[in-house]
Amino acid sequence: MLKRHTKILALVVLLLSPGMLLAGEAISKNVEAVNKEAAQLAGKQVQVSGKVVKVNNGIMKRNFLHIRDGSGTEGTNDLTVTSDQTGNVGDTVTITGTVVLNTDFGFGYNYPLLIENATISKQ
Repeated sequence: MLKRHTKILALVVLLLSPGMLLAGEAISKNVEAVNKEAAQLAGKQVQVSGKVVKVNNGIMKRNFLHIRDGSGTEGTNDLTVTSDQTGNVGDTVTITGTVVLNTDFGFGYNYPLLIENATISKQ
């Protein structure tokens, strides 16, 4: 019985360790690459630097930011990011978050691509 509890405790410690929660290092990409490679990046952590071009705070208990970095064209030049943190239009930031596809919040708010639960670092 003690062996079983020891194995369970070891598994719990492993699952709660910081390295496990992050599931590896974030993949550094530009805005266009995240848009074009969205299917391959789904569920993975990405890091993107860019300029905040739009901010909507306090929507569904999160903040929505749009960032652009000059890459891409219409349809691949913007990322929508959700976070507990926020920024201001014009800020240059680095975001790190999880790529999520096909999110439907209802009421017509459908997002084919989101970077969710992002941390935001102002540069």
